[in-house]
Amino acid sequence: MALREKLEALRDFDSALLANTMDYFDPTPTAQCYLSGEIQSVTPTLGPAVGAAVTMQMDSSTPDGVFDNDSYWQLAEQMEGMEEPSILVIQVVGSRPEHECVAGDGMAKTLLAAGCVGLVTNGRVRDVAALHTVPFSIHAAGRCVQHCAIRVKAINEPVEVGGLTISPGDILHAGADGVLRLPHSALDNLIEGAPKLAFVEHLAHSVLRRTDASVAEKRKAVDHIYRENGLTRKSEI
Repeated sequence: MALREKLEALRDFDSALLANTMDYFDPTPTAQCYLSGEIQSVTPTLGPAVGAAVTMQMDSSTPDGVFDNDSYWQLAEQMEGMEEPSILVIQVVGSRPEHECVAGDGMAKTLLAAGCVGLVTNGRVRDVAALHTVPFSIHAAGRCVQHCAIRVKAINEPVEVGGLTISPGDILHAGADGVLRLPHSALDNLIEGAPKLAFVEHLAHSVLRRTDASVAEKRKAVDHIYRENGLTRKSEI
């Protein structure tokens, strides 16, 4: 299966299910797999965005600057030439972090047309209502109504967002609950394992909701369900 097809397949699963699936089907330490809760979806009804990271550092908050966004257009052309969908990851580096506003609906339309399916940033965004009509997925630190002169400081270099270092080409799954970084080596296992875990979780939850069983009985039954289906958390190995 080509990478593009794998990314499309991963869109069928919500981020929380994939996060749990990583615990059972991939040895990567959990702390290296998810961005912090600082990064929230501002378009949660659009469904997951899955793509390969394209990275940028931007200053949109420092006063008295001069617009310098040539590198932004360079990245848009780069994404236009990619075979797989991309996700733009922007680390803000300006002098006033709470005033960073890195995207609106105009930028979203440009990026989507170039094959970019989402944006992940520790900055802020605007035009949120219009983003749903583009439609373009954005995960950000919140909203901000305006920005100063936009200056792109670096492209195609590792960036720090949400407590993780994101490198160009990293696979990101950005859904309503947050953003995951998925190792390339894990993709096949996740595509195969997520439906299995969803089934097992359904069985377990049907036990957990019961009112006619004690906590001890539920714990024993749930442990049995997971063992019976060959599922062991990597923290338990």
